[in-house]
Amino acid sequence: MPWGRSGSAALLLLSGRAIGRAKARDPSPTEMSVEPWASPKDQAAAERPHSPDTPPSQDQEQHPDKLCLDSFWSEVETIQQGSGYTDLECSRGESRQSEDSEQDEQWLADAGLSTLISDDSEDVDVFLLSTLTRTQAATVQRRLDSYTLSLRKRNKPAPRDVRDIFNSPITQTLLPESQHSEDLAQNSMASVTKTPLSEHQRCAPKEEFFITDVAYCEQAVLFLKQTKLSQNNSQRRKEDATLPRVIHTKCRLGVTRIQDLSHTDMKKVRQLALIDMTALCDLLELEVKRHKTTKRKIPESTLFGVPLSTLLENDQKRKPNISTPLFLQALLSFLEKKGVDSEGILRVPGSQSRIKLLQQSLETNFYSGQVSWDEVSPNDAAALLKKFIRELPAPLLTAEYLNTFSAVRDITDLKQKLHMLNLLILLLPEPNRNTLKALLEFLSKVVSRERRNRMNLWAVATIMAPNLFLHKAVPSRLTEGAEKGQAEKAADVMRLLIRYQDLLWTVPNFLMSQVRKLNENSNRRYQFYDRHIKNLLKKIHTDSREKPDKNTSEPCRTVKIEVRDLTSDTMEFQLNISSRVSDLLAEFHRQFLRSPDNGKGKMRRNGSVVYPDYALYEVGGNIGEHCLDLETHLLDLYNSNPGGEWVIKMKPNASRGL
Repeated sequence: MPWGRSGSAALLLLSGRAIGRAKARDPSPTEMSVEPWASPKDQAAAERPHSPDTPPSQDQEQHPDKLCLDSFWSEVETIQQGSGYTDLECSRGESRQSEDSEQDEQWLADAGLSTLISDDSEDVDVFLLSTLTRTQAATVQRRLDSYTLSLRKRNKPAPRDVRDIFNSPITQTLLPESQHSEDLAQNSMASVTKTPLSEHQRCAPKEEFFITDVAYCEQAVLFLKQTKLSQNNSQRRKEDATLPRVIHTKCRLGVTRIQDLSHTDMKKVRQLALIDMTALCDLLELEVKRHKTTKRKIPESTLFGVPLSTLLENDQKRKPNISTPLFLQALLSFLEKKGVDSEGILRVPGSQSRIKLLQQSLETNFYSGQVSWDEVSPNDAAALLKKFIRELPAPLLTAEYLNTFSAVRDITDLKQKLHMLNLLILLLPEPNRNTLKALLEFLSKVVSRERRNRMNLWAVATIMAPNLFLHKAVPSRLTEGAEKGQAEKAADVMRLLIRYQDLLWTVPNFLMSQVRKLNENSNRRYQFYDRHIKNLLKKIHTDSREKPDKNTSEPCRTVKIEVRDLTSDTMEFQLNISSRVSDLLAEFHRQFLRSPDNGKGKMRRNGSVVYPDYALYEVGGNIGEHCLDLETHLLDLYNSNPGGEWVIKMKPNASRGL
C-alpha cells in the first residue's frame, strides 16, 4: 500500500495483525457460576405462575411492581434530601464536560496512545496498534481525527500527520503479514460467532452463550449485519425481563479472572478494554461523555466522605494487602450475620436519629475497636451502607464512566449489555472495582435469602440503583422526570451486575491474546535499534526461549516450586493432550506434601481433588505473571507461551490466612 494514502487506510492495514490465530476451543461449553443463590429448584419455583401459596416477592422477578418502583423514587428523594446533599440540579454546576480536544487527548492517554499526539516524541509506540482489530483501529483513527479537527478549530497545528506514524522500520516490518492475519481473523470470527447462534435456536429460551474469543466490537459488527439482513423478526427471541442462564464458552487456556493478572498486564488490559468499549459505543450509537469533577474539600472524617484510595491506603498501614476498606468489611460482615434474614432489608428505612448517632460513634471509635455491634439494628446498618456509598467524594462507578454504565440500559441485546459491563468493570480503578465486588457479593447473599427477607433480585436492584447511579458530582438523566421506564432501566443494569458478577469479573480471551501479542512485540523492540547487532540479538533472543518441539507429542516440563521451605525444589511433569493444571497440582501435592488425603483438599465434580491454598503461575515470556485456571490445558499453554516459566506458589489470600 502506498504511504501517500490516507492515515485511516494505513491504520486499518496495520491493525490487521489484530486478532491472533483462533484458540482451540473446548468441544463442550462450560457454564460459569452466575447465580450462586438459586438452585434449579428455586428457579423453577420462581418461574411458576403466582398462586396463593407463593410468596408475593417471587412474582416481581418478571418486572418490578409498584412497591419496587415506589421504593426506587423514595430512595432518590432520600439521596436528594439526605445529610450533606443539596438539590442535584443545583450541584450540577460543579461538574463540567471537558472540551472535545481535552476529552480526545485524555482518551488517547488512557488508551496508551499519547505518543500519537506528542510533539517531542520521535519514536511512536506502534506495538499496541499492531494488536488491534479493524474496528478497534478505526475507533483510534476517529479519536485522532477528532483531536486534530479540534486543534484546527482553535487555530492550533496538529503535532504530527497521522501518516508519519507508520514510517518507522518497526511498522514496515509488521505490515506485510497484516492482511493475511485479518482474513484469518474474519473467517474465525464468523465461524465462532455463528456457532452459538445456531445452537441458541435449538436450546431452551432462557439460555445464552457468552463468547470471549472474538473482540466484542467485532461481534457487534456481525450482529448488526445479521440484524439488517434478517427480514423475519419472528426468528429472533424477543427480549423480556427474565434473565437467562448464561453459558461461558471456555477455551483450552481456561478462564482468567481479574485478580489472576499482574498489575503491569492489567494496565495493558485496561488500555485495550477502553479501545474496545469505545468502539462498541460507537457501533451502538451510545453518546456518552466523560466528566471531570472539580476538586472538593475533603471533610474532616475518618470514614464517610473520604476517597476510596485514601481510605484503603490508610487501612493498609494497619493491615497490609487488604483490597477493601476495613470499615466496609466490618459493616458487610455484620449485615451478612444479622441482616440478610431481616424482612425488607435495604428497603425498610432505619431510624434517622439512631443512624446519625451510629455514624458519629463509628467515626470516633471504629479504629480503636470500641464499637459494639450488638445493639445495632440491621436496618440502621443497611442505611449506613447506602450512605457510605453515596457520600464518596467521587462515584463508586467513577465520574469518567458513570454515564457509560447508565447508558447500558439503552442497549437492547443482553449479550451486548454484558459485553459493555465486562469492559467497564475492567476499566474501574482497583479500589473501586474491589469495593463494588464486595458490595455485589453481599447483595447476592440478600437475594439468596429471598424466602426469609422478601427481597428478590428486582427489589434489591431498584433500591440500590439510585445509590450507585446518582451522584452530586455527575449529572444524571434519572432525575429528569420520575418515569417508570427510567426506574426499570436503571434497576435492570443493577440486577445484571448482581446476577452476572462472576462472569463480569473475568478478562475476555481476546484481550488476553492482545496482551500476549503486545508483550511479544514489545520484547522485540530492541532488535530495531541497532542494525549492526540485530542478528546477534535475534539469535540470543531465540536461544533464550524454550520453543516447543512440534514433533514431540508429550514433552516434559520443569516446574519451579516456591512454597514455604521448598523454594529451591523443582518437579518434572509429563504433558499430554489432556493434562490440566489441576492434575499438575495434585501431583505436586503427592510428591512434596505427601499427604494425599489430609482433609484440606476439595472434591470436584469429576472426582479429582484440588487444594485451594496453592496455584500454578506462568511467569515471563509473553505474560507478566498469570495465575492459571484449574481447567487450563497445559499442552496448549506450553505452545502458547513457550518462553514462560511455570511456578507453584501459595495464593495471596492463603498466605494472609483469609
